[in-house]
Amino acid sequence: MALTRDFKDTVKERLLRDPAFARAMLDEAATLFLNGEPNMARLILRDLVNASIGFETLAAQTGTPSKSLHRMLSENGNPAMDNLAAIFGAVRKHLGVDMQAHAVEAAE
Repeated sequence: MALTRDFKDTVKERLLRDPAFARAMLDEAATLFLNGEPNMARLILRDLVNASIGFETLAAQTGTPSKSLHRMLSENGNPAMDNLAAIFGAVRKHLGVDMQAHAVEAAE
């Protein structure tokens, strides 16, 4: 029988050893959100929070209870824009990155 690992454990280990992967996940979450796919953005952001800053530290930095943050970043979560901005800001700061959005002309 082949040994398997939980996907979330694999992602967490990669995030801890590969800062570029963590930054790419943050970029992907922001891109998905801005492109109208908030459900997937929340799930990626949740995995990133779990593997990096952690929900307790995020709660302390955002002033939002960790249980509320878990709900916000769940599949059916619905965080307010202020909360989402605070989450992105805390994760961005934790990873030591700056984010900029750039508009590009859509293909017709």
